[in-house]
Amino acid sequence: MSTAPQNTVTPDKIEFGPVPAFLPAGAQIAVVEGDPGAATGDFTVRLKMPDGYRVAPHWHPHRENITVISGSVKFGMGDTFDSSKMVTFPAGSFAFMDPSMHHYAMASGDAIIQVHGMSPLQFNYINPNDDPSKKK
Repeated sequence: MSTAPQNTVTPDKIEFGPVPAFLPAGAQIAVVEGDPGAATGDFTVRLKMPDGYRVAPHWHPHRENITVISGSVKFGMGDTFDSSKMVTFPAGSFAFMDPSMHHYAMASGDAIIQVHGMSPLQFNYINPNDDPSKKK
């Protein structure tokens, strides 16, 4: 019987579920390793987004490292969502957002990204009205 090496994950073992309240509904998230809500430590998550899924301009207190696993994702920089200023990143692309860098994202077709960094994963929306966790 063959077993996977310790600390490894194959795609068939990744379980997706609903996104936390600080992200817009419609996507799915999977924690691959660590705890993104912990006070310290490393984490890796995957975000499965449907075509057109958007994340409004925001920033994080820690560096955010993003790998596009499948599909394409568009990223833009700044305080206002402007699709004309976004750059498309196809599968296999990597980007990192330094702490406090204002950015936004949109799936171009169905897409999966992997995000890793230091816990806690915090979203700070530029416009507080864009925070889905504040809406009823």
